[in-house]
Amino acid sequence: MVPCSVMDLTIYLQHIQNHLIRTHAEVMTWFETDDALKQYRPKDGGWTVLEILEHIALTSHYLLILIDKGAGKALRNVQGLDLNVVTQDQTFKLDHLDAIGIHQSFTWIRPEHMEPRGIDSESAIKGRLIDQLRRCLDQLYNLRKGEGLLYLTTMTVDDLGKLNVYEYIYFLSKHAERHVQQMAKNYTEFEDQTLKALPPSTL
Repeated sequence: MVPCSVMDLTIYLQHIQNHLIRTHAEVMTWFETDDALKQYRPKDGGWTVLEILEHIALTSHYLLILIDKGAGKALRNVQGLDLNVVTQDQTFKLDHLDAIGIHQSFTWIRPEHMEPRGIDSESAIKGRLIDQLRRCLDQLYNLRKGEGLLYLTTMTVDDLGKLNVYEYIYFLSKHAERHVQQMAKNYTEFEDQTLKALPPSTL
């Protein structure tokens, strides 16, 4: 993997695209797991795998509202500008978003509208996640010449401040990665509880 400390525009966009595809592929595997695992609630009272999947889709929905808005404004802002000059003046970095992709790396207070409600079917959640990935990839293509640098939106999470459109897309992907780790923790605890429940003769 290319280090994401400093890179040029092409590698920068490719890194974001690769992360989106890889992370969403990992998310999709959780729909194929056993129903008992998907419905297992961890001992700390946290979310089940199904609730985590719904939360990822809900959060991505609201992030994409800002991403689409930012992309539109960025494309309008490009008028009269030489993107070659714009990109030459940029330092392409993504490592300031690393903590977003690590579960429990900091205290994250979620808005109520991003809390899972358990009213959507698995197929509906899966369909939304697939569509959200497509929309992110479409925006990367639409902004492939550096246009995404031309509009900034404030991100209050972890005091990140103003992010460009590419960084917002990467934030979406890192958020999903964060919850892949949470689902993996559920799996580990579920497996441990299942083994403890077996009679000694079956171990």
